[in-house]
Amino acid sequence: MDCRHQPVSQTKLKNSIDRHLPHHNVYVRLARSKIHGVGVKAIRTIKRGTYIFSGDAVPVVWISQTSVKNLPRELARLYKDFAILRKGKYGCPPSFNLLTPAWYLNCSRRPNVGCDENYDFYALKDIKRGTELTVDYRFLLGRRASLRRMVYRSENAEFAGPQHAV
Repeated sequence: MDCRHQPVSQTKLKNSIDRHLPHHNVYVRLARSKIHGVGVKAIRTIKRGTYIFSGDAVPVVWISQTSVKNLPRELARLYKDFAILRKGKYGCPPSFNLLTPAWYLNCSRRPNVGCDENYDFYALKDIKRGTELTVDYRFLLGRRASLRRMVYRSENAEFAGPQHAV
């Protein structure tokens, strides 16, 4: 029986260990925004097509606008500030205590982040460390809308689409 160990590169070992740590596939953090209050900034380079919020598996629930209509002002404001309004329903996390950085993306007419049909955000272009991440609220999966907290879908035919991080 051969008891010799196969050599493992330091890079492979580090990558194997990193995959089990909380910072694996973390690209952003909340930070002060020059656009509006709190925003999302890159803490490392994000390559075009990379899904940005890997591991953010909080589902979106849909609540009718009428359910929110008579809530106290500050509670109703949570829906207006953070939810996606579509067809008379607010899309939001099951509890606003579960807000993740994705819910803090600010709006820009020149966004660097897009969204797929599952509301998963990805980089529309390479994003440098320290750059604020933004979406265009005017678009929800390619459909024109005038609502808050909307997402953008890339119209660039050259863009092959988002890439899942490994």
